[in-house]
Order: sequence, then C-alpha cells, then structure tokens
Amino acid sequence: MTSEITWHKSSYSNGSQNCVEVAEGPTTHIRDTQHRAQAQLSVSGSEWNALLHALRSR
Repeated sequence: MTSEITWHKSSYSNGSQNCVEVAEGPTTHIRDTQHRAQAQLSVSGSEWNALLHALRSR
C-alpha cells in the first residue's frame, strides 16, 4: 500500500531524519521517518486540514 503513496517531508525539516512524512489526499497518511516500516497514522483529508489550520492559527 505505501509503495503507491507519494510521501513528502516539511520544508522545515532541512534534510533531517528526525521528522515525520505525510502523504496528502482524500486520506492523509503520517509516518515517522526513522521507522517507516512500522505503523502509520491515517486521517481524513478534512481532519488533516483542520489540524494544519489550528496549528497555523497559533
């Protein structure tokens, strides 16, 4: 499943391996860059957008 997903890191990560990667879409997937083969979180696109909006509002 994850091989069909396009993952990206934040531009704020500066090439660091200590961050998370996301694959955005109707379902957004989130994983730890140091443990890519382990479990990942999946949330709806609208939930992901609500989280980003809340974080940007701070």
